[in-house]
Amino acid sequence: MAILAGIDEAGLGPILGPLVMCASVFEVPEELADQPLWDTLAPAVARTAGRKSSALAIGDSKKLFKRKQPKALQHLERSVLSTLAACGQHPTNLAELLAIITTDVHSHAMEYPWYRPQEVALPRVVSATDVALSGNSLAVAMRKAGVQMHGIRSECVFVGEFNNIIRATRNKSTAALGITFRLIHYLWGRLNDGCMHINVDRQGGRMRYLPALERAFEGCSFKILREEPECSEYEMSDSRRTARITFSVGGESAHMAIALASMAAKYLRELFMDLFNEFWAGHVEQLKPTAGYFTDGRRFYAEIGEAMKQLGVDEDIIYRCR
Repeated sequence: MAILAGIDEAGLGPILGPLVMCASVFEVPEELADQPLWDTLAPAVARTAGRKSSALAIGDSKKLFKRKQPKALQHLERSVLSTLAACGQHPTNLAELLAIITTDVHSHAMEYPWYRPQEVALPRVVSATDVALSGNSLAVAMRKAGVQMHGIRSECVFVGEFNNIIRATRNKSTAALGITFRLIHYLWGRLNDGCMHINVDRQGGRMRYLPALERAFEGCSFKILREEPECSEYEMSDSRRTARITFSVGGESAHMAIALASMAAKYLRELFMDLFNEFWAGHVEQLKPTAGYFTDGRRFYAEIGEAMKQLGVDEDIIYRCR
């Protein structure tokens, strides 16, 4: 068997709200390791959403999430919750979801007055019945193909922690890579022996990762497989295990595990942003919600300024320093 993992992020660019990074992990028969999971698990999954198709749409979250459309979360929520259901996991609120896919994030979230995960019932826009049926269809497809899903893992970095990391690294790209390595450490720790393929959607223009990998994974041996403009690939090994780590441009189009990680990260970030917007709308009349990106984020931040003073909210936990 081969273990396939994909890593992607949501929220690196905005100035408000959390950075969320996720990994999804599958185990597949060795002979299917190089075949796209979309093909292996068809027709339960598809790369795009079809009006007449019951398949789970697992693809680039930027294409599947359209903020201005009704039920914008529909495809993200259906696919993320259904894949968890296929693993026997059925969160009924955001706090339960965080307990499944993260460590200690719920307690960190509670440090922010606008995040109350236990108050967000799930699913929000699709039906629980649809999630259960879709999850069952995916579970059947995985059994037939000999595929197992090991779940989704997330790192949620709220603004206060993000600012501390930036101050320490002085570079957003370096900070993001460090958070990526947290997830790779988690995946590496779960591999007792054998080989794992870890595919990471490349963030920024970095092409050479070996020095950073050597610092992050002391005691491991590394081999450069390729370092090219579109893809950088390395082999990491110790006495028991081997991992092939690939950083590629547009990885969510080539690897279903990355696409699912992309959707999970976006789904979590949007749930947190909904809570953020709801909180401040309760303190500022006629306040329009924000997605947190630079121009509109600055507008939103200016409009909540007086309310922040009245509530004693430190800007360091709400506005990113970079």
